[in-house]
Amino acid sequence: MNAQQLALIKKDIRGITSNKQVLMVMLMVPLALSIVLPSIIVFVTVLVPGSISDFQRLLTMLPITAEAHDQEQMILGLVLNKIMPAFFLIIPVMASSVMAASSFVGEKEKHTLETLLYSPLSLKQLFQSKILAGFSVGMMVSYISFAAMMLVLEIEMLFLTGNALMPDISWLIILLFIAPAVSLIAIAVTVRGSAKAQTMEEAQQRAVFLIFPIIALVIGQFSGVILVNSGLLLGLGMVLVVIDVLLIRGASRRFTYEKLLK
Repeated sequence: MNAQQLALIKKDIRGITSNKQVLMVMLMVPLALSIVLPSIIVFVTVLVPGSISDFQRLLTMLPITAEAHDQEQMILGLVLNKIMPAFFLIIPVMASSVMAASSFVGEKEKHTLETLLYSPLSLKQLFQSKILAGFSVGMMVSYISFAAMMLVLEIEMLFLTGNALMPDISWLIILLFIAPAVSLIAIAVTVRGSAKAQTMEEAQQRAVFLIFPIIALVIGQFSGVILVNSGLLLGLGMVLVVIDVLLIRGASRRFTYEKLLK
């Protein structure tokens, strides 16, 4: 990466942070999924005793059977390490797709695309810079969301139960492997549609469909059909990496002067 590419990445990041409307859209989903939703589940689990029965089917899928006096702690661990990871994957999808749509189609809306194409950067370098800008913002939002979620949950759990609960290895796999792969898929899908798109909303529409498999995973967990574990996440990550390679290659072929200027 040269200095001109780094300058373009910084320009795109400044553009997204200075646009309050786009920034709010990008932050609303992480706020809801990393703080509001887990907090509601924690408070309901601790303060509403009858809610424990709603998790019985999932508890039976755990390798260790919970004793009666440990059930509350087991459920909170189930929420943090088995249920929340699926919800968390929506964050890199939304953040990266919003950033990618703003980065590519935003140039068309601001009528700065022609000027950008006259820059000393080659088309390949422009493509790489836009990809890195969307990826860096998507991962930044994801990591900050995780840190905020853990901070809020630990404070709530210490206050309500007197015990802390640590994330397991599944979160390490998600943060270092799954979330980056999902982020790149969202960017690649957005880029593929950005060549013909004229507005940010139009470019982002395709990436929204990536949320449906995640929702299916969430439904599968609550219905007791499947439970997220490290083995499942590793297998999913390998599949996502292959998809990343194929989509990025396809997006790079679509990133041409002719299609961009249509």
